Amino acid sequence: MRRTTVTAVTATALLLVSCGTHSGDDGARGGTVSPPPTAACATNVQLSAADDGHTVCVTKGGQVRLTLDGTRERPWRPVTATGSVLRATNAGIVVLPGDATAAYDAVATGTAKLTSSRPLCPESTSPGRVSCMGIQEWTVTVRVR
Repeated sequence: MRRTTVTAVTATALLLVSCGTHSGDDGARGGTVSPPPTAACATNVQLSAADDGHTVCVTKGGQVRLTLDGTRERPWRPVTATGSVLRATNAGIVVLPGDATAAYDAVATGTAKLTSSRPLCPESTSPGRVSCMGIQEWTVTVRVR
């Protein structure tokens, strides 16, 4: 490529990158900087054990559903939600022992935490079998907008 073409492409790229980052003046005299774009919220969110530690966004009026696959030896405890932005609703029937299912309607804007836990190791009731006292925790932060 020619040098003038490379310079023009670089200048255009820099101009496009800087577009939309400021509103008003340059910020030195009290101007405002636009906030970063927010991630789109979903109407329906489906969660699993793989979502541990994640933050999700659901629209007010939407629904959050989750299934945590456990076993009889390592069952998930019932899921709990903090705050009042989510209201528990019918999650259906749990078919397999050890699984935890839950469903929540997003009824107000704000943030909630969903939590559950299960034994890290199967409980041993037989002599000579190894057991541990560890707990596997599961937490997801839900933002309702």
